[in-house]
Amino acid sequence: MYPFPQTIAPAVKTHIDAQTAFLNDMSKSLFNSFQQMCDLNIQLVQTMLEETTLASKHVLSADRQSELLSAATARTQPATEKLRAYQQHIARLAADAQVDLSRVTEQHVQNTTRTARALADEVARDATEQTERGLRAQQETVRQFSDPFIRPGNGAAQPQGTSGQHMPAGAQPPAGQQQGGQQRSATTH
Repeated sequence: MYPFPQTIAPAVKTHIDAQTAFLNDMSKSLFNSFQQMCDLNIQLVQTMLEETTLASKHVLSADRQSELLSAATARTQPATEKLRAYQQHIARLAADAQVDLSRVTEQHVQNTTRTARALADEVARDATEQTERGLRAQQETVRQFSDPFIRPGNGAAQPQGTSGQHMPAGAQPPAGQQQGGQQRSATTH
């Protein structure tokens, strides 16, 4: 009913298992990198909120304009230092993520390549076997069409004039039938 076999070949199963393990480890690595990036962003937002709150307190507590300007400029220096540190953390996280992905790939590439090769060999072997079976079936069909007098039961050619009587092996037909059969075969050749 279905064009595909119901059972899964062992080579397919091992290749799928190897691919699944590879993808799981890659996903874990990417998720860890993403989680570290989110933690870094949360930390930056908290730090910037604290800096903004401190700057707002100094600005609101300033009595003169000169104090207001000095409070604002005093807070810009730490903010730029924190943004520079954030950029360095991002660069370090990106480099660590790339190293981790390379490590995971290196761990799994040999096993995945080996299972892919085994799967390709099995598919090629199955395709060759199916092609040979198909060729044999086609050759048998062509042979049956080329000699319509061959019966599949015993493989012997029988003349058309023979009735549906079955004779045991080694038995000779009656004299009249034997001569008629020889005459027919002589006339048909």
